[in-house]
Amino acid sequence: MSLTNPRRSRSARREVTPAELWAREEAAAKRHALETLLAWHIKTWGLPVPVREHRFDPVRRWRFDFAWPPFMVAAEVEGLTREGGRHQRIAGFEADAEKYVAAQLAGWTVLRFTAKQVHSADAVRAIEIALERAARR
Repeated sequence: MSLTNPRRSRSARREVTPAELWAREEAAAKRHALETLLAWHIKTWGLPVPVREHRFDPVRRWRFDFAWPPFMVAAEVEGLTREGGRHQRIAGFEADAEKYVAAQLAGWTVLRFTAKQVHSADAVRAIEIALERAARR
């Protein structure tokens, strides 16, 4: 059975191993768990409810994991894993950098968090500070 990545063009398709598919699924599950934890922290701390998967650029269809559009504050949970992932490959890193620069040029404050920052509640503290600063503007 041949597995291919449907996001690649036909000319650039390559075999995807079951191990690669498993690693992708594991990384997505870990990222989802971190986002769920951060959402719980946000609710527990009594912060404003964010928009999840907010599309901030209709042309590029870029999305933020969490966004507070009235404050122009966004939070991204970075899915770094020991096994590697899209964010750790050069093309993924470059795409993320392009997205974050475009967001900042559009006036967004973009906060990026690691798993450690989410677990320690450092992420929710930073979001609280960013929202307070944005509210004073």
